[in-house]
Amino acid sequence: MKKLLYTLLLGLPLLTGCSDFLDRYPGDALSPSSFWKTEADAKLALTGCYSQFTSGWDIMYWDCASDNAYNFHIHEGYQVLGNSSMSQSDPGAGMFGFLDIRACNEYLENEGTIAFASETTRARYSAEVRCIRAFLYFQKSFNYGDFPFFTSNFKTPEEAKVACTPQSEIYAFVEKELKESIPSLPETAEAGRFNKGAAQALLMRFYLYTGDHAKALATAKSIEGYSMPALSFEESFLMANQYNSEMILTTESVENNYSFDFTPFLPNSSSGWSSVVPTQSLVDAYETADGLTIQEAQAAGTYDPTNPYVNRDPRLRATIIYPGQNFNGGIFDSVDPKSPDFTASANNASKTGYNFKKFYSNLEQFPQNFWNTAKNFPVFRYAEVLLTIAECKVELNQIDNELYDAVDQVRTRAGMPKVDRVKYATQAKLRELVRRERRVEFAYEGLRRYDVIRWGIGEIAMKGELRTCPRGEVLDEVADPATGDHKVNLNKASDLIEVRKFQNGKSELLPIPQSSLDKNENLTQNPGYDL
Repeated sequence: MKKLLYTLLLGLPLLTGCSDFLDRYPGDALSPSSFWKTEADAKLALTGCYSQFTSGWDIMYWDCASDNAYNFHIHEGYQVLGNSSMSQSDPGAGMFGFLDIRACNEYLENEGTIAFASETTRARYSAEVRCIRAFLYFQKSFNYGDFPFFTSNFKTPEEAKVACTPQSEIYAFVEKELKESIPSLPETAEAGRFNKGAAQALLMRFYLYTGDHAKALATAKSIEGYSMPALSFEESFLMANQYNSEMILTTESVENNYSFDFTPFLPNSSSGWSSVVPTQSLVDAYETADGLTIQEAQAAGTYDPTNPYVNRDPRLRATIIYPGQNFNGGIFDSVDPKSPDFTASANNASKTGYNFKKFYSNLEQFPQNFWNTAKNFPVFRYAEVLLTIAECKVELNQIDNELYDAVDQVRTRAGMPKVDRVKYATQAKLRELVRRERRVEFAYEGLRRYDVIRWGIGEIAMKGELRTCPRGEVLDEVADPATGDHKVNLNKASDLIEVRKFQNGKSELLPIPQSSLDKNENLTQNPGYDL
């Protein structure tokens, strides 16, 4: 498929003529009078808007703001989000910025000066930008609540000092923008660009996250043209298969120009930084291969907590590197003090004893090396559509074959058994199942914090001790001849990493940075963060 190249002028920030004074553009920016002349200018500006949209780094690092992952390197800004210690003086890695919104406004304010060869193309480009802007405003407002809102760029510093607009008004805008944009989008598009299905998927997610299950269900069922691929879960995320039938919208990377670097995610023994690492809580969420939770399996005598990684949901091995796993030509060992992957051996060693591996399962797939890859990342994929159908029907108490079939499609692709319809026959049990499915299916895809917040489970999921994997040893005995993984004997206690503190009524929202408050006296800090 043709890739959308994000490298042209590195995006629209170099093409602006005025500033909103909250995030300033370079002083040598081009003025509107020297740009906005041809359809080629419009396409270049559209590319600039996409460069502000989202990235693989945004997607993967955001799991550190949840109970799925831990970020040791505090300067990266995600550790404080994970343990809820963020403050207005140390807000962490947030999204309280405006260059992205400004780029979209700039396009929509100026594209009318261009004579397009086709009005259909003009309408399509505008719809794409409106979808990008809607995505950005929804993301920002979900995480900050009320948020500075503007659809026309400011010309003076005083104009830029706007107060926050209520979240409800921003949400109404997002819904309107998406509904109006969908008819102008094509059924298919270049990889990395909004088409009709991608805009519908965004609208579906918007309805789900805002609790309108009836509309989310109807929107999910309107999405057509996608399916679960005839690939294993692990295969679905390899570079060779990254344009498979499940992918609705992906980020795009280009070797040498706009490449993706996996260094922050790899283990220390593979020359990585272990910046984003899984938690024990996430590991424990994966069922055993027969569909039991590890608690149920232990009660039945089929789960050994000292050798916990055998006979598990295949998504565990496809997503996470754990002690004893055969990875990158060796046996991963984070429990041996002499190993470079032992938690205390180096700053670049995983502090939980686990590393993520989803998206880079086989390092040999990267011909230019893992720091220069053309790897794309899913923004929306069909599994989210299916699990949205399931969740909405659970919440609407519509327990029927459509619900079970949606979950079964996700589970069977992963190599898991279909849902036990006797065991999971009530709304409460199905809610438990679907929430667990979302967690293990979308781990490392940046959705978990949104789920935790909207489900109101922050004090359950994100409060308490964060610990390493249990200590012990990796044995010489092979546990699985098919994979080459070794047995482990993790018979010693884990170590404490940190104590996380989530406070209902405060931690759901991120703090407005002090630097932004200093610039604009009309901003009001979110509850609980005032100095």
